[in-house]
Amino acid sequence: MQDIIERNITVKAPKERVYSAIADPTQVTTWFPDAVEGKYEVGEQPIFDFGTEGKSRIYIVDAKPFEYFSYRWVAGETGVVDDVTKVANTLVEFMIEEMGGETKVTVKESGFSAYAADVAQEKFDMNSGGWEYMMNRLEKSLTD
Repeated sequence: MQDIIERNITVKAPKERVYSAIADPTQVTTWFPDAVEGKYEVGEQPIFDFGTEGKSRIYIVDAKPFEYFSYRWVAGETGVVDDVTKVANTLVEFMIEEMGGETKVTVKESGFSAYAADVAQEKFDMNSGGWEYMMNRLEKSLTD
């Protein structure tokens, strides 16, 4: 069973703009959840509202402006609004790197082995396709 999903995009946008698209609650909603409920800052557990798909609580682990943003969540599920740190979860990391006029964005989700074997692969497969889709949406939001 694979434990890590990794996807990359490269965009013609400054790293500050890319970071804001990920770490600013008013901007992350242009490409990822429909809304963010609660404080979207390190140590907090806001909720991603995916509209008809449901809600998912996250735990924001770290934020290093213009370079890194990470959170934990229950992979492949909505309806999770309890304390994310008390159940099996994955770590989602966004790494931002400026490369001569362009910016490379890498998303890495790890920790699928924390789930029971009978659901781990399903969660991995769901999120693997999900990150492909969402990174395309992020790229589009940064180039429009």
